[in-house]
Formats: sequence, C-alpha cells, structure tokens
Amino acid sequence: MIGCGSPYLFGTYSKLLKTKFDYNQTQLNTLGFAKDLGSNLGVFAGLFAEVAPPWMLFLVGISSNFFSYFMIWLSVSNYVSKPQLWLMFVYIYITSNSQNFPNTAVMVTSVGNFPDQRGIILGLLKGFVGLGGAILTQINLAIHGNQNSMDLLLLLSWLPSIVCSLCFLPIRTIKARKHPQELKVFYHLLYVSIAIAVFLLFLTITQRNIVFSQAGYASGVAVIVVLICLPLLIAIKEELFLFKLDKQTMNPSVLVSIPHEQLEEISLPSVSNVCKKPKRGEDFSILQALLSKDMTLIFIATVSACGSSVAAIDNLGQIAESLEYPNHSISILVSWISIFNFFGRVFSGFISETLMTKYKLPRPFMFGLTQLFTCTGLLSIAFPYINSVYIASLIIGFGLGAQTPLIFAIISDLFGLKHYSTLLNCGQLAVPLGSYIMNVEVIGRFYDAEATKIGNVKNGKGLTCTGTHCFSESFMILAAVTLFGAMASFVLAYRTRDFYKGDVYKKYRDDIGVTQSNVELYSADDRNNEHKKITDDRSK
Repeated sequence: MIGCGSPYLFGTYSKLLKTKFDYNQTQLNTLGFAKDLGSNLGVFAGLFAEVAPPWMLFLVGISSNFFSYFMIWLSVSNYVSKPQLWLMFVYIYITSNSQNFPNTAVMVTSVGNFPDQRGIILGLLKGFVGLGGAILTQINLAIHGNQNSMDLLLLLSWLPSIVCSLCFLPIRTIKARKHPQELKVFYHLLYVSIAIAVFLLFLTITQRNIVFSQAGYASGVAVIVVLICLPLLIAIKEELFLFKLDKQTMNPSVLVSIPHEQLEEISLPSVSNVCKKPKRGEDFSILQALLSKDMTLIFIATVSACGSSVAAIDNLGQIAESLEYPNHSISILVSWISIFNFFGRVFSGFISETLMTKYKLPRPFMFGLTQLFTCTGLLSIAFPYINSVYIASLIIGFGLGAQTPLIFAIISDLFGLKHYSTLLNCGQLAVPLGSYIMNVEVIGRFYDAEATKIGNVKNGKGLTCTGTHCFSESFMILAAVTLFGAMASFVLAYRTRDFYKGDVYKKYRDDIGVTQSNVELYSADDRNNEHKKITDDRSK
C-alpha cells in the first residue's frame, strides 16, 4: 500500500514536465486530470477482481507501473523524442491506474477477512497509501542525495514494482480462527503506523531547517524501514498465540467463514431485478447500487468535495511558486500532504467506527464534517497569509485523507460486500470528474488568464503567474463547491439515520459465527488466564 502512494508525488515532478515540455497551466492541469482519472477509474480492476485471484491483479499492476514511469523518465531524459500531449496523458494515466490493481486486491481481500472491522481496516490500509508519498520521497533522497525529479521518476518505476513482487503472494482470502482480541491487535498496528507518521513529520520539519547530507537521509530511511517491519513482528506474535490456542481447543464456533454469498458464482443482474432494491446493508447488485438515490448523493458529495481537494493538491507546487516560496518547499509540502493524509485516513477509520458502533452516528455525517474542515484549507489559499500554503497542505491533506476510507466504508455499509470490489471503484469515478472540472476548467483557465494579463511568458518555463491573485478566485469557487458537497453528505446522513441506529454488522457477525459469550470469554486483559478459562468452559 505504501507503493500505491506514488500518484501523490505528481506535484513534485509536475514542474519538471512544465519546464521541460513548455506546457501552460491548462495543459499541465490536463495531465493532473490524467493522474486523477487513472487513480479513480479502478472499475476495470474491480471487475477483474470479481473473477481473478489477487496475485493476477498484482502482476498487472507491477508491469503497468514499471512501463509508464519508465517511459516518462525516458522522455524527460531525452532518450526518446518529446511525446505529444496526448501520449504524456496516457503515460500519466497508466502510472496512477496501475496502483488500482494491487490496491483493490489488498482492500477487498482484507475487508473479506475482517468484515466486522471494515472501517478500521480501510483506515489503516488507505493510511499507508497516504504515507507512501512521504516515504518514497525520503528513499529517493537517501539514494540520490538530492531532489532531482528525473531521479524520482526512475525510482518510481522500479521500487514499487519490486516491493509488490516481494509481498503479493501471501495476500489472499483466508479461512482462519478469529482472534479473540482482534480490535486490540488493530490498535497495536495503529500505534506503529502513527509512530511512522510522526517520525516522518519530524524528519521533514528538520530537513526544512537543516541541510542533510546523503548519509543523513540514509539514516532516516533506515529508521523508517525498521518501523515498517514492526507490524510484521506483531502479526508473527499473534499467529504464535493463535497456534498455541489451537493446541488447547478446537472450537468451530470461533472460525472465520467467509459469507456464503461471496463464494457464489457472479451473475449479472437482470433488468427486472434492478427496481427490486433490497434493504440497506443487504447485498445490492451493481446496477441496483449505481441507480439508487443513496449512491447519487455519494456521487455528488464526492464530485464536489474530493474533486476540489485533489485539484488543490495537484496545484500546490504552482501555488507555492506563485507566492514565491523557496524551491525546496515543494517537496516538503508534498510530504506534509502525504503525512497528514495518513492521519486523516486512520483518524476517520478508527473514529468513525467507534462513533458508529457505540453512539450510532451515521458515517455520512462524519463525511460531511470532513468536507467542512477541508473548506478552511481552500480558503487559506484563496486569501493567503504568512505560511498559509503550509497550513493549507496540512488541512487539505488531512481532510481528503479522512474522506477516502469513509467513502469506501459507506458504500460497504449501504450496499453489502458481494460486489464490493466493483462498487468501491465505481464510487471513485466521481473524483476524476470533479478533479477535471476544478483542475482544468476552473484553476487552469483562471491561472492562464491572470498570467496572460501580466504577459509573464518565459521561454522554457511555460506560462507563469506571480502574486496572490493567481489562484484567489479559483479557490473561492473550490471552497463553495466543497461546501455544496458537504450539504449533500448531510442529506445522506439524514436519509440513513434509521439504518445506522441498528446493528450494521449483525449479518457479518452471524456469518463469522462468534457469539457474544465467545467475545467476552477472550476479552480479559490478562492473557495468562486464557487457557484456564477455555478449559473451565469445556468442563462445564
């Protein structure tokens, strides 16, 4: 999932593309739209996941990732002739679309293995995607000792591909004993991931104020690698615990069994079934879900809010340049977006799960709150002040990060898990549409109009604009559109309030076969009493 974070680095190398190929801002934002379209047009990966095992999705992602980034590197390095804009559009589309295949394989498999902890699972997994941009940036600095975007492009071609090649075989649907303290283990994983994020934040802040040598960058990456390995040690420890538990008792009621409907042969819905929609939480067909009012509201909220946030992130490099921030600030901004994107994802994953299960707060209501929070970051760019771009990067990164797992969780809550691999990718289709409108039709056109007014066209640097006016009007529009998306989320929350007052996960707990008495039996803090309690229950 860290390897899937490479699209977040578009803001780092986009300036290289603009200067190398003399693009104007509208052309550059068109390439940004290609990145957003590729990241979110994962319906092909979703449909493929319906019929293919996870390892096949990984192979597709590995090969397409290497090809696309390598071709961009060849182009900017002058090893091949300058590609036309449409061809560069295709390359950048493939760079981000390739991440959907491993992304889908990991998320669908994990949600299937832990259906009653899906909010937490999605928060953790998507959180590591958010950290990917910052971690890959540090690795590039450790290897090359500088912030050369050409070196970064070459790194992105081979490193994520190698990581996926080493890690993809164990990722599959597993029938196994349910861990008696599953939630506690997930919190241990959360603590490790937060430690990684905090260390990355410390590292980037330090690098902003102190010049690092290549050895200094390498030392930082060494610590990151050690921290990344800690979740594996946690997993090994818990597997040993389950192995010892298996020796004491083999109670079939605590075995995880994947819901029967997920193993059934996939069949396309007939037109007559589309109008016979099941109740919320039951398994919808693909067409039933896509044509529902709930999905329409999700689509509107995602187009408006997520589209605006992604467009803002794509342009942060040019925003910093227009406000005359130093060149090294761009990589720091991208890293901060990545880090706070992580915080947003794990925060919404764990907090939304707690608020929903304990206090019956609808997930769409939390979705709307994150969009309101994002508005403040967009306004920080529309009305800039000292270091406002740094503040905006934190707010927008956190807000977008919080929205991502909420979208996936809401879709699984309302429409079931039978066609989840396809529906989660269909839900993402709204993001590139919103990104295109905001990126190309709003930000790009307003920027080029302002740059043309002052006649600031430099050879080899494309059409440039300097000053607070370059992005002010466009980001006022983005803030208003995001506010509209928040209103759509609140309408969805009102519509689904009765559904979330019930037990959303009852069906999946029944499928898993763990009774409340089983959970209470294993919820004791002192593990030394585990085996004794099991023996007492068996004798009774």
